Amino acid sequence: MDLPPAVIEAASNIDWIQVSQVIEDYGPVIKVIQNTWTHESLVDILNGSIAVPDSVINDALAERFSGSDNNITSVTIASREDGKIDINADTKKIGRIELSGYLEEMVHDQDGSHMTFRVKERALKDHGLGSWFFSRISLSMVQNLFGKIELGEDLPTQIKGNRVRVDFRPVLEKTELASTQIQGHRLLDLFSIESATPHQGYITFKTKVDIPGDIKQMVLNVLTK
Repeated sequence: MDLPPAVIEAASNIDWIQVSQVIEDYGPVIKVIQNTWTHESLVDILNGSIAVPDSVINDALAERFSGSDNNITSVTIASREDGKIDINADTKKIGRIELSGYLEEMVHDQDGSHMTFRVKERALKDHGLGSWFFSRISLSMVQNLFGKIELGEDLPTQIKGNRVRVDFRPVLEKTELASTQIQGHRLLDLFSIESATPHQGYITFKTKVDIPGDIKQMVLNVLTK
């Protein structure tokens, strides 16, 4: 079948080398997007709220601390309906630690990424009298007595009184989301997190997206393939 002259002319004017280059450039972007989000989860993020089950968070924590050389060797969380979060940690120095408290701040944007957790209750599970003493002093005092509580060099942690502030920006900067761009926008910067609210078995993150509509649609289109 002969093509119309107009079609032949239009095809001859296309820079096919440039088209191939665009496809090649977006190949890594497509892979990272598909490995990071499902279509449903990204729609939730774009709509301003996404619920993440404790099991997903605990899987990520298990991967993070597996084989760790730090004092803390494992961490799990359990979200509660009253808004509290229970944290269980295994340490090399003093054994098992149980913490319970409130997530006061969870922020992720182009300026930084951090969380602040206020501890209300605490216990040492492998020490009788030590647990009683531990439950009645602040975490900052615990650090003075037992040494600094370290989550790793790329998770800087500050403790003041019973407030724990963790900066997780260094970890995010090492991910594929930070090193992959789409039309000049890093995937890491496609959305921000304004707050987090615990519920029974999951945490709801309030999100905000401030990117051009065509990029939003492009990302969603990738996840429908």
